[in-house]
Amino acid sequence: MKFAREGLPFIAIGAVLALVATWWAFRRGAWPFWLLAVVMIVVAVWVAYFFRDPERSGERGDRVVISPADGKVVLITEVDEPAFIHGRAMRVSIFMNVFSVHVNRYPISGTVKYVQYNPGKFLNAAVEKSSLENEQRSVGIESGPYRILVRQIAGLIARRIVTYSREGERVEQGERMGLIRFGSRVDVFMPTDATIRVKVGELAIAGSTPVAELPPR
Repeated sequence: MKFAREGLPFIAIGAVLALVATWWAFRRGAWPFWLLAVVMIVVAVWVAYFFRDPERSGERGDRVVISPADGKVVLITEVDEPAFIHGRAMRVSIFMNVFSVHVNRYPISGTVKYVQYNPGKFLNAAVEKSSLENEQRSVGIESGPYRILVRQIAGLIARRIVTYSREGERVEQGERMGLIRFGSRVDVFMPTDATIRVKVGELAIAGSTPVAELPPR
């Protein structure tokens, strides 16, 4: 299994602690030490599972917007987006829990025209106001006549947003964009006349699930 490179130090620490706890349990032989060893092994396995980075494939195309994140679609709404789209936009919000794959992917191919970091709070990422008040990173992609914005939003226990994007670089649909550690949310903004292909409550898969189809231009 492949793992996100940002998670390798955490995986290594978890593995070392599990090995030390198991060695100590063998030395002592008492049940409390075996209980601790089991707990540490479970934690080590969970940390590795959290940072998994599977390959993804699915529908592709110039007018297809694929999901940038694994998780549940929690909001679909029309909003003002003044930073990059400069007007009204459709927003699809995807909430990632601690069991989701946390590697984020580009929803469309194009050129990165906008990268912005905003510090903020760490509210529950599933609620509406987190889109405005939480710590976040935004990446705007220009793809032919279309402008798509992806916003990574920190959550209650997320304290680290990683974004690989650099202004001016060419990116490909489905390739890795970054990740957020330990529960968070990703919003994708698109033209208001896009046809939304997901529903609230549906589970989306990053790099595979089409969330919208853009109108012909």
